[in-house]
Amino acid sequence: MSTTRRTAPGLRASAAALAALALGGCGIRSTPVPVDAGPAPSRASCTAPAAEEERRPGDGSVRADVFLVCGGTVSAVERTVAPGGSESGPDTRLETARGLLEELRENPSRAEREAGFGSSVPGGLEVTGPGEGDPGGTLRLSREPGGLPSFALAQIVCTFTGTAAAGQDGSVVLGGPARDGGGEPPLRYSCTDELRGGPEAAKTAGAPLP
Repeated sequence: MSTTRRTAPGLRASAAALAALALGGCGIRSTPVPVDAGPAPSRASCTAPAAEEERRPGDGSVRADVFLVCGGTVSAVERTVAPGGSESGPDTRLETARGLLEELRENPSRAEREAGFGSSVPGGLEVTGPGEGDPGGTLRLSREPGGLPSFALAQIVCTFTGTAAAGQDGSVVLGGPARDGGGEPPLRYSCTDELRGGPEAAKTAGAPLP
């Protein structure tokens, strides 16, 4: 009896020691070898791919720069678009604007996506000509320009600028939906370095017309 009482603490100590060793073996030990958690996220190159030939030769299609979002800026990619005419005029301006807006509404191509490009322009956005009392070169969107995402407005302004959709000075006059009484006054926009590099500037980029 006395022998059993004396050896029990020793047995308990041995069991505790074995348990500690077992737990220690199951623990995570520090190691100088790095853990492979998969490939690191790739950075967007923002290098515009070559324009894809999407229309048949001889249909009058032209190459045009369409501005997409990449790396916190808007940058030009070359697209093959339907002709809008080279001479400025009410019909040509609206036709050109509609063709370019269609390009902005489309999903970027696979090559564009792989380079990091995307578009913030809403799919249902439409453009019409001037409303009652508007200057002749006005383009009215189906949403107020100031209510669009800043990246979307920057894309539209920079894509329209320098084309038949813009005026002779390269700027573009944009307004929202025409309503009874003419709607909100349109504003003049230019594609500046500030707008391309920081599209949030689009919210205050519009200038009142004289």
